[in-house]
Amino acid sequence: MLDIHRLMLLRELSIRGTMAAVAESLQYSPSAVSQQLTQLEREAGTTLLRKAGRTVRLTPEAEILVATASELADTLERAEAELRASGTTVRGRVRVAVFQSAALALMPAALTTMAHQNPDVRVEMVQTEPAEALHQTWARDFDMVIAEQYPEHSAPWLPGLVRRDLTTDVIHLAVPLDCMADDLAGTVDLPWVMEPHGAASRHFAEQACRLEGFEPDVRYVTADLQAHLRLVESGNAVALIPDLMWAGHPPACRLIPLPQMPRRTVFVAQREAGLGWPASIALLAALEAAARPLTP
Repeated sequence: MLDIHRLMLLRELSIRGTMAAVAESLQYSPSAVSQQLTQLEREAGTTLLRKAGRTVRLTPEAEILVATASELADTLERAEAELRASGTTVRGRVRVAVFQSAALALMPAALTTMAHQNPDVRVEMVQTEPAEALHQTWARDFDMVIAEQYPEHSAPWLPGLVRRDLTTDVIHLAVPLDCMADDLAGTVDLPWVMEPHGAASRHFAEQACRLEGFEPDVRYVTADLQAHLRLVESGNAVALIPDLMWAGHPPACRLIPLPQMPRRTVFVAQREAGLGWPASIALLAALEAAARPLTP
């Protein structure tokens, strides 16, 4: 009989890539992980791991077991959700990953609602980049992720994750109050602030400028959109900023509409196996209520 715990360790290795990453994630020692997987090989009666330099690769037989372990993990998650749903009180823990706009514009109201309506639910929030957070939710590090999708830049799709749109917000060109520019073309000689390469917002902003016939002068790079706001409002840069960033903070700059009024989509993603978890259902309802006043 194959040990379920060891099967789950093998699945973790397929996700994390190294013994050290598995050990760090599960708070084990690398040697303990290695010993458990060696024992799983004895139980399976076949080679599951092959050395590849300083790392290991899963054999085809190991991939079969990983698929089985994933099915087992989904089954256990559904069973626990059904068990929780059978109770009369919504309780438990929800781990949610968010990006900055959502942390500022949606989470405060949602957490207040949860505190009043579901005080027995513990909500744990971590701010992280959407693409990474989607993968971490798929890997079961989080129960829910609030992520974003820019026009013409699809967010990653991962098997077993279900998406639900929360809201959309218009993306404006933000310029200092004394700036003479009235459109994107007018910023050709102005300094820009953007997110780092690889971010969806960076790709969108660069493409918008290139379609206007120029390469933006990106002098400032930061993933912190609050810093973008300060640089624009202080007269040091221009930027493309989604409207959610202005929630509760009236802009001290000019907002110029872009052609076609492009919108960013803010959505929630959860594992399909955990959709019935009552605490997650309650948090999703609170997030939808928080997004409702912001949705056009």
